[in-house]
Amino acid sequence: MTNFKEIHIGKMIEKRITECGMDISRICSFMKCSTEEINKMYEAESLDAEVLLRWSKLLEYDFFRIYTQHLILYAPPSSEKSSHKKTALPQFRKNIYTREIIDFVLELIESGKKTKLQVIDDYRIPKTTLYKWIEKYRKTANI
Repeated sequence: MTNFKEIHIGKMIEKRITECGMDISRICSFMKCSTEEINKMYEAESLDAEVLLRWSKLLEYDFFRIYTQHLILYAPPSSEKSSHKKTALPQFRKNIYTREIIDFVLELIESGKKTKLQVIDDYRIPKTTLYKWIEKYRKTANI
């Protein structure tokens, strides 16, 4: 299970490389760096956004989504006043709940670590959304 609270992006990149079976020479060529620099990135808890974008392209995996999921689960709720301010930045209407997030939340309930009410309160997941997940993804489980 992915830990969305404590993100170690270097380990996740290394895991993805192992899954893909990608050759280090191809990685070094694409990333324009040495094997030693690649190994340092594996040890890094965080990376520059431009470097992470290159990794995302090379490995065909959206590493930024890991941080998005962290924000969905752990960012404090916005106040009513600040959520209505005008901005030139793109606005997103909905939270994006990936299958990993859904599985993470349902595992918390199934394991007894959190109740449904605690999940709703702690992660600000709407009650109807949670119950739809339970119905859709855990039809045989007794949640």
